[in-house]
Amino acid sequence: MSSHNPLVSAPILTSIWRLSLPNMSAMLAVAGVSIAETAYIGRLGMSQLAGIALVFPMIMLQQMLSSGAIGGGISAAISRAIGAGDKAKANALVLHAAVIGLGLGLITSLIFLLWGRDIFALIGGARGAALDHAMDYANIAFSCAISVWLTNAFASALRGSGNMKTPASVLLWVAIGQICLGGILGLGLGPVPPFGMAGIAAGQALAFSAGALYLYRYLRRGQGGVWLAFSLDLKRDCFMDIVRVGAMAAISSVQTVATILILTRIVAEFGPEALAGYGIGTRLEFLLIPITFAIGMACVPLVGMAMGAGKVQRARQVAWTGAALAGTVVGVIGVLVALFPGSWSTLFTSNPAVLAVAGDYFSWTGPCYAFFGFGLCLYFASQGAGKLLGPVLAGTLRLVLVAGGGIVLLSQGASVASLFVLIGAAMLAYGVATGLAVYFVSWQRSDGCFPKQ
Repeated sequence: MSSHNPLVSAPILTSIWRLSLPNMSAMLAVAGVSIAETAYIGRLGMSQLAGIALVFPMIMLQQMLSSGAIGGGISAAISRAIGAGDKAKANALVLHAAVIGLGLGLITSLIFLLWGRDIFALIGGARGAALDHAMDYANIAFSCAISVWLTNAFASALRGSGNMKTPASVLLWVAIGQICLGGILGLGLGPVPPFGMAGIAAGQALAFSAGALYLYRYLRRGQGGVWLAFSLDLKRDCFMDIVRVGAMAAISSVQTVATILILTRIVAEFGPEALAGYGIGTRLEFLLIPITFAIGMACVPLVGMAMGAGKVQRARQVAWTGAALAGTVVGVIGVLVALFPGSWSTLFTSNPAVLAVAGDYFSWTGPCYAFFGFGLCLYFASQGAGKLLGPVLAGTLRLVLVAGGGIVLLSQGASVASLFVLIGAAMLAYGVATGLAVYFVSWQRSDGCFPKQ
């Protein structure tokens, strides 16, 4: 099978770009959801905005785990099986992916339905209306966590087969549905009364439920290159092929969210203007990360199929080519915004103090975006190879630099600009460390999943 699969022998750069474009449109739409929901909630009131600020990190973590971490493990395992010519195993992995998604979705729901209030109180909403509003949203959103996990599990299975258009199209429609339904149910329209935070969360629940159902039927018909067939013959090796990569990748997802929470807490100590300026900067990064995600997820099946076919050198070429592409695209945007920060910042505010802080942020972090995009794409490519320890340790380095350095800067009474220097340096260190890890770690050795070249 692998000898006839075009993804094992097609030109690398054009293949990455072709597979990236559908994902890019879908991921940008997903990023647009957070902007739309913030706008809706802003019309409800300040306490509601404070409430969603407590829930958002956990919503983002769920998406990162289900799509990027476990989802990446699913794509990598299926692509390796296809590259090795084992179509039966590829199909079996789809069922195992569904079981994992179902199980983790149930666990997610139980965690937040039972202990959600304690979790959000720990984040920072220990009392007041904000915590009540956070629970209004979370009780609806996390009660349907199975839909989110299954949608991303099914989409990842299709990506592993090299089918990027179908999951991208479905996720695009899910995002559009979430925006429309969240607005109608949250704010009200015509005969539909406004349900507030619960209504906005219901938009997510309904949209992802529809997406999961559509992808389920698509895979049951076997239209996407792999097929979802039910069987009681579940195998430990198939679960481990997915979890071995997904669990390690999950550490990186937790590190990313922890970094965001720590930085937000530290920047808040410098005052509201600093926090607002920092927020403007991170808003741009929320749009740039999907670009890197799209390119990185395109690398996963290309690397995985090459590894499955025993073409280790090609797999490494895919990783470096994808990382260079991601670093270039994101880096150009970073340099432009560093030179012309007002082109982005003035979209959100005209406050001179906030604009000055945002300008400082982009001046120090913008030139480092290329390193972050480079490292993040190598992290995704490493999922396809099953060699994630180095990229995860690079993420640990970034987290330690941000947390430790931020605490030191606060204790010394440093300026907020000094913190932005630290953030940029941490991005640079992450990119360099990830690159060195991929360069020095051999992908040749077989560990039970990959054939030797």
